[in-house]
Amino acid sequence: MTDGVTFRVDCHVKVLNDRVVERAKRAGLDALVYAPHFTRLPEIRERAAAYSDDELLVVPAREVFTGTWRNRKHILAVGLEDPIPDFIPLETAMAEFERQDAAVLVPHPTFANVSLEQSDLGTYAETIDAVEIFNPKHFPIHNRRARNLGEAFSFPPITSSYAHLSRTVGVAHTAFDTPIESEGDLVAALEDGVARRVVYENGLNRWATTATELGHLVYENTWKKVDRLFLSGTEPTHPEHIAYDGRFDDVAVY
Repeated sequence: MTDGVTFRVDCHVKVLNDRVVERAKRAGLDALVYAPHFTRLPEIRERAAAYSDDELLVVPAREVFTGTWRNRKHILAVGLEDPIPDFIPLETAMAEFERQDAAVLVPHPTFANVSLEQSDLGTYAETIDAVEIFNPKHFPIHNRRARNLGEAFSFPPITSSYAHLSRTVGVAHTAFDTPIESEGDLVAALEDGVARRVVYENGLNRWATTATELGHLVYENTWKKVDRLFLSGTEPTHPEHIAYDGRFDDVAVY
């Protein structure tokens, strides 16, 4: 811990553009973790670098969709060197994260059918570095459950805006008690359990955020995704995509 230092990180955003950067800076953030859906790591890295500057660090990451579409479990990794596809078993993804010594974060635990369950947290307790205990998409009952699970397993906490819409950026962040100047610094802070606080809005603005993000979630998880998965050809993060050199062909769930 470094006395007097607070570094504010929105630990998970899905959108990145000029407006997002402007809002992040206006909110006093120092960094964003950028992990868009169905986007390969090289493209994420390139875009993150393009939007980073002396005022705001944009850290590339991957939220991997493990399992099938009906029973998928999202897991967020920071500090990956080699690309990892979606639609592989959870155990395969976790083994890859460990091999690459990535920081492993659990977004929205036990939420709907897109999250790690309590049993998964126990199984991978030695691999997981932090659990999200507040998500602005959630209702209070979901956030209480996430917080209780984090405490039960003694996982360090994080929060994020989980922004799929640019106006959501800045409504929640994790304040680390250490300077963070690079992706490697953030990975180290997460893996070392550096002291931190979760900070979020909890008034009318927060509930407006919940409503708009949930509305977007409903849209994103219905026709849009059906169109992408089944009508638009192979996703760039499909395990049988040529970019993965056949490494995941035998574990692909599709």
